[in-house]
Amino acid sequence: MVSTGTRETSSIEAPPDTRLASGTLGVLAAVTLLLHLLAIGQYGYFRDELYYLASTEHLDWGYVDHPPLSIALLALVRAVLGDSLPALRILSALAGVATVFLTGVIARQLGGSRFAQGIAALSVLLSPVLLATTHYYSMNAFDLLLWTLAGSLILRALDSGRPLHWASLGLIFGIGLLNKISMLWLGGGFLIALLLTSHRRVLRTPWPWLAGLLAAVMFAPHVLWQIQHGWPTLEFMTNAAARKMEPIAPLEFLLDQVLSMNPGNAPVWIAGIAFGLFVRAGRRGRVLVWIYLSVLTLLLASGRTRASYLAVAYPMLLALGAVGLERLTAAAARRWLRRALAILIVVMGLVSLPFALPVLPVESFVRYQSALGLAPGTDERHEMGVLPQHYADMFGWPEMTELVARAYWRLSPEERQRCRVFGQNYGEAGAIDVLGRRLRLPPAVSGHNSYWLWGPGQGEIDVLIIIGGDREDNARFFERIEIVGQTNSRWSMPYERGLDVSIARRPRMSLGRAWPMLKLYI
Repeated sequence: MVSTGTRETSSIEAPPDTRLASGTLGVLAAVTLLLHLLAIGQYGYFRDELYYLASTEHLDWGYVDHPPLSIALLALVRAVLGDSLPALRILSALAGVATVFLTGVIARQLGGSRFAQGIAALSVLLSPVLLATTHYYSMNAFDLLLWTLAGSLILRALDSGRPLHWASLGLIFGIGLLNKISMLWLGGGFLIALLLTSHRRVLRTPWPWLAGLLAAVMFAPHVLWQIQHGWPTLEFMTNAAARKMEPIAPLEFLLDQVLSMNPGNAPVWIAGIAFGLFVRAGRRGRVLVWIYLSVLTLLLASGRTRASYLAVAYPMLLALGAVGLERLTAAAARRWLRRALAILIVVMGLVSLPFALPVLPVESFVRYQSALGLAPGTDERHEMGVLPQHYADMFGWPEMTELVARAYWRLSPEERQRCRVFGQNYGEAGAIDVLGRRLRLPPAVSGHNSYWLWGPGQGEIDVLIIIGGDREDNARFFERIEIVGQTNSRWSMPYERGLDVSIARRPRMSLGRAWPMLKLYI
């Protein structure tokens, strides 16, 4: 009788086979890579990619809007592979591939067998926001991977208590902070999770504190950089919240989570919350749920945020939910639910795929978007065009650069020696610095974010080619303004269309004297 009871309990509480489903995870990882390779060069450079490439010419311990790690990695990639779109984006794509595989690993750590590991990885693979995040080069792709890796190490450190695992966790936190400051959210959420669970006992040991100290030491050079430059990132964040981001209601934010993560994934991550909080068998993953809920609460409390900011917390939650659903459908009579769930995730994921990756030509995408009755939205305070912003910001840069080149080569040889190009934002300036090299354009200057920190450059500058800007405002600084043409790109953001490209001569004041008035951290 006792023996029979033991077998029944085991069949309910633990899947029969918790070996790593390396074959299944390998296939899903390969599909992820294939999707990225198919889309990797379909459109053009993303606005931020141009800025990041320009940043590699100014290696430092920090930038106005991000820490240094992603730029240092990009400088290495650029030195080895160049700055073509495939070279630029392959590292982000590989981060996405690793995240898919690692999510399955976390499901295994939580007791999941092949189905749980596969569903967890499939959910990440077909999450629109995660696919979009890892399509182009940015610190966000590495942030996603580092959060997922930290989730795995959190489970390992709590299970084993070994100093090596806590040190590894501290190392990942330190790397994560050097990549993106929002890693602090994960650290704060982890501390709250420890306090709210039985794991609080580990706070009486030195290991979590030493892990935190290791992360702090690694992050210290960036903090010193912030102090040296007057805390520019804090100013940037304050300005962005007040002047850039639109307020968002809690219900709207939660609805955005369902849509951006793939509606088919909602049963998985919701099951993760329920399984972790209310089912005894899910208590090992409870710490992951509290991390997610802590970050969710923080973002909701801010009132001005993006749906994508929470995306990094989902892989670990999806892994937990997949394990919970595996247990729920363990009985033979419920096995059909597994197939239904997989079909739901795949169908909804394929419907949303063109919004995550540019797998369609742009004209076809616009028709597809219209057929679904959808229109681009934004979290920011600006007018939208026909494309979502993450696609629109991949258009218009070559045309704008060629128009600037036309203006530049109208100058006399003497004027070209004393000329710079002024962009209103880092996208415009970055396009000149990256795409303008083959056209032999001079370096760009701008008052936007790190471009302002880099300054107006050396030498006498009395001719500017100005992209955009108010005509009256430009006339405050120069006596002669000659308009050469206007930017015109059908698919770019509205605020990048119809901009004057002007040659400005006879400055009323030096660029160095005007520089403090041009600062724009936002």
